[in-house]
Amino acid sequence: MSSAFDPYDADRPLRLSCACGGHHAPDEHDAAQATNHGEAVRTLRARSETEDFQAYSNDFIEASLVKALFPQDAVRRRFLRAVGKGTAMAAIASVLPTASLQAMAQEAAPLEKKDLKIGFIPITCATPLIMAHPLGFYKKQGLDVQVVKTAGWALIRDKMINKEYDATHFLSPMPLSISMGLGSTAKPMHVATIQNTNGQAITLALKHKDKRDPKDWKGFKFAVPFEYSMHNFLLRYYVAEHGLDPDKDIQIRVVPPPEMVANLRAGNIDGYLGPDPFNQRAVHEEIGFIHLLTKEIWDGHPCCAFGTSGEFIAQNPNTFAALYRAVLTASAMARQAKNRELIAKVIAPAQYLNQPEAVLTQVLTGRFADGLGNVRNVPDRADFNPIPWQSMAVWMLTQMKRWGYVKGDVNYRQLAEKVFLLTDAKKQMKALGEAVPEGAYPGFKVMGKAFDPSRPEPYIASFAIKRT
Repeated sequence: MSSAFDPYDADRPLRLSCACGGHHAPDEHDAAQATNHGEAVRTLRARSETEDFQAYSNDFIEASLVKALFPQDAVRRRFLRAVGKGTAMAAIASVLPTASLQAMAQEAAPLEKKDLKIGFIPITCATPLIMAHPLGFYKKQGLDVQVVKTAGWALIRDKMINKEYDATHFLSPMPLSISMGLGSTAKPMHVATIQNTNGQAITLALKHKDKRDPKDWKGFKFAVPFEYSMHNFLLRYYVAEHGLDPDKDIQIRVVPPPEMVANLRAGNIDGYLGPDPFNQRAVHEEIGFIHLLTKEIWDGHPCCAFGTSGEFIAQNPNTFAALYRAVLTASAMARQAKNRELIAKVIAPAQYLNQPEAVLTQVLTGRFADGLGNVRNVPDRADFNPIPWQSMAVWMLTQMKRWGYVKGDVNYRQLAEKVFLLTDAKKQMKALGEAVPEGAYPGFKVMGKAFDPSRPEPYIASFAIKRT
């Protein structure tokens, strides 16, 4: 399919009118955006210095000392309940050099590689990875990171396989597919963190306002950003639950996210299940409406991830840990609602998303126009929970098998545990003083249907529409 010209593509300097909708010249817009960006960066940097982020490593040292002195959980809990944390730490400090240990912990281990290239697609899913750059979170870890805007997911895949990127913004199923050699040379890849949960939507052209029932979508042409994407799997799941065969009753095309709005405007597609800000951008341009947020299909579903190759981790363990800390710190900040408007300003400029702040603010705050005349308030429209649950990986694998991307037997648990680095993520979150949930395989519901990760094959067999 030929790509339609997109005047809002981040790499095109042409602006026919001010993208923000204000009554001023483009140069005035650029100056205003630069000012807003600088102020937002300064404010968020100040917050990162003054809030809980500075206490993370100290808390970790204290917790480790208590655990070392009282290795049995029951004994440790009784001790802390009896004397309180403050008294306990004062007593320990009288005999152990906690201050020295804390100082040592703050000295980063020698980094094997400091100059890094990290790829990203200009979408809000990559918010933690992107914002860590202007906010200086990479630099605080001793890293000199270049975040590189990339045209599409196939290019991301190829650059990771060819070692042109050290780490990257992935679609969360991609490390599974690349590790299995699906659509590419097999190379072990890993999900370090989930970059975002929810944050996607089904957007339809305005001419389809009277076709809200998916049963009316026969013959529709839809875009998704990549075959091995949650977008593809969620769209297939959604239409199949409404009785449509996604391979026979509709067409699904791969279109890079920055080209989705232009293709909708040109009539090349009827809609897309895509990432933001391009769902909101279609509303902003008055060419589409938001039919459904994907959180209404599966609330809390993963979408994009931060990851790298097994080879990079093996050769650069200290650098990988430093990257982990930077991205997790950004994720923690992005999860706080009070930071969302400022983050929209930080990631709006041309070198990142090149989008109007008004569009990004609607996405990140969850107060948005839906293109149908409504203003909705959905605070968790997008979230940035970093936990790479292994049950999420199992679900992705079930969908790969359901739709014929994988043939034969699949060792679901082995693949999930090899590719989704849950243990590492929990370890790094603890080191940063963040709350870490228990378990590895929580169940969840997709369109009301329960998913038991311990029974993947019966789950696939339960669907009326499938390829296997």
